[in-house]
Amino acid sequence: MASFLERASTNPRVQLAATAIASGAVVAGAILGYQHLRQEERVHDLKRSIPSLAEHGGDSGDALRKLNSFGGASKADKEDIRNEMLARRAQAGDYDDELILEQLARNRVFLNPDGLDKLRGAFVVVVGCGGVGSHCTAALARSGVSRIRLIDFDQVTLSSLNRHAVATLADVGNSKVQCLQRRLLAITPWVHFDLRQEKFWDQAAERLLAPWQNTDQKPDFVIDAIDNIDTKVALLKYCHDHELPVISAMGAGCKSDPTRIVVGDIGTSTDDGLSRSTRRRLKLLGVTKGIPTVYSTEKTGDGKAELLPLPEDEFKKGQVGDLGVLPDFRVRILPVLGTMPAVFGYTVANHVILTITGYPHDYLPAKGREKLYEGLLASVQGVEEKVLRYQTGGDPSISVGLKTPITIGDIAFLAEEVFKGRSIVTGITTRLVLTRWRKPTSPILIKIGEEPNVQKSSNLKLTDLVLMTKEEGTRHDKLILRGEQQPEDVYDAETVAKAEAASKEIALYEKYR
Repeated sequence: MASFLERASTNPRVQLAATAIASGAVVAGAILGYQHLRQEERVHDLKRSIPSLAEHGGDSGDALRKLNSFGGASKADKEDIRNEMLARRAQAGDYDDELILEQLARNRVFLNPDGLDKLRGAFVVVVGCGGVGSHCTAALARSGVSRIRLIDFDQVTLSSLNRHAVATLADVGNSKVQCLQRRLLAITPWVHFDLRQEKFWDQAAERLLAPWQNTDQKPDFVIDAIDNIDTKVALLKYCHDHELPVISAMGAGCKSDPTRIVVGDIGTSTDDGLSRSTRRRLKLLGVTKGIPTVYSTEKTGDGKAELLPLPEDEFKKGQVGDLGVLPDFRVRILPVLGTMPAVFGYTVANHVILTITGYPHDYLPAKGREKLYEGLLASVQGVEEKVLRYQTGGDPSISVGLKTPITIGDIAFLAEEVFKGRSIVTGITTRLVLTRWRKPTSPILIKIGEEPNVQKSSNLKLTDLVLMTKEEGTRHDKLILRGEQQPEDVYDAETVAKAEAASKEIALYEKYR
């Protein structure tokens, strides 16, 4: 071995290779050292350029804390003021872009430079800045989104600290939108925030979802992190009608299994209370698919958390609805495991990031029930024409041009939400039709105008309909709709009870059509 080393050491080629390697290492070390030194100098220069707090009296610092026309925020500490001074300069363009790219380096490698450029140029609206919305916003800002509009009327409370992404004890009592901006400016000072401390509602939708300040840039994505059904439905309906990309987070409350959280179409979302109510209301408004949602497939069960009832002494104080922070907002306590809103929020942010950048991804398709809905709508039309001809002595011309006040959304609501895709008689799921449950006791025809411009329609209501198989519907038509028997004469008590219960359930939702 020693003789081999001696020969190698005297070999000119080996000596030359060793010299080259050593020289390369020295040059590489010098380059890396210079780059590191330059980075430290840039960071040092940037921090040194921030004006001293002593140069700006308390009034100037407090001026930076002003939120909007809804009022100012709590008094800032020195670190907050320094962060906001840096943010002001960064948002004005006085910030080394190389530092930003280094902070976003891992995303840049993953998404490629073009993808990161798309993300940095994106404008995202987050409606609802609680547990889900705060984690989503934090992920978007850290990932490179540079324009974020935050909409929420609420304030940080002690009980929200178990699930909020960035709030501290010092933020309790402050608005949620201001809290997010305050904390995230310390992480991503170049991000522009547009704060709207107000409740989202349908009449303000056009203003709240308007293009970015002084530009024509429409939202690249709208994030629904609302936990109130009325405002949630209003937001999703507006985005659907105006073709604004939107994703909706369903209920994280009472959930504990992160492996059951999925991204799927609104038509595939399952039966947690918020998801079910939102889906039903949207279907009645004609929205049956096309909205991605984040929801959990976890089922409730023995020993699992449930919505807590209000204490009895709260009812003694007056109308329960008066106890809410705003009209129509929930007042009951929803148990929330602090980790679950974070999983929901990051799942939403992940989908938004992938969609904006064009990164390949898929989510569960809608149930593919369009053909079923069309067939059921045709069955309703056929039943109404038969009933009308029966009432008018069999004249086939009377039913020509007859219209029914039923939409595909109505059909989807009845078939999926009320009857669960099963016959009310036997529970069979194939060859289904919708038909009247009871024989009309008065004429069903509504005529407006005179021939040849007469409009003919049926007085059918959703509460009149039940779901059966085609064979059951034929028998039902013969014995009841065009016969002399009542449902109680044909079906057992359990089936009659299910039909009556379904009618009551439909009546509760028919007002939202």
